[in-house]
Amino acid sequence: MADSPIGESLFASLLAPDDAALDRLRSRLALAAAADGLLDVAYRTIDSPIGGLLLAATEEGLVRVAFESEGFDFVLDELGRQLGSRVLRAPARLDAAASELEEYFAGRRRDFDLPLDLALTSGFRRDVVAHLPDIAYGSTASYAAVAELAGSPRATRAVGTACARNPLPLVMPCHRVVRSDGSLGQYRGGEAAKRWLLALEQG
Repeated sequence: MADSPIGESLFASLLAPDDAALDRLRSRLALAAAADGLLDVAYRTIDSPIGGLLLAATEEGLVRVAFESEGFDFVLDELGRQLGSRVLRAPARLDAAASELEEYFAGRRRDFDLPLDLALTSGFRRDVVAHLPDIAYGSTASYAAVAELAGSPRATRAVGTACARNPLPLVMPCHRVVRSDGSLGQYRGGEAAKRWLLALEQG
């Protein structure tokens, strides 16, 4: 039977299960790992108008939003080093984040209502990231203005670094921070993505 087309097909399917079967296996593994407290970081990927995004969450909340240009494999390795080696594709933990981002990209959401984990930032950078939602949807603020919000008016360059290393872009809207002359400045997702996001918010 192994030499027949049917036998070969069956044998191949056992060696390489279809995508649906793999997804079911991954889901069962993720649920079991979470139930046993063995899942440090859950992740999933989504498509968006500015390219693919990787979303990652701990039990505490959303911990990372990464752009495709950052290299998802690199980001996952980094998360394993920083937050624990048990990093697993487990989409269910990110359902709410994926849904809110979809609403945002469709222009139906202005603010995010998600539990967040700011474990990947600390000190002054964390202060900066925490103040980014204070910049209203459809508005921008200069690096100097954000430095003042964060309590260190002269730390403009440090604000730039904090925005560049913001682990939760979009949700913590560093794309709304621009240079004093109105030019865009740097953005982790690239200048085109920053321009698109600002255009979306400004209608």
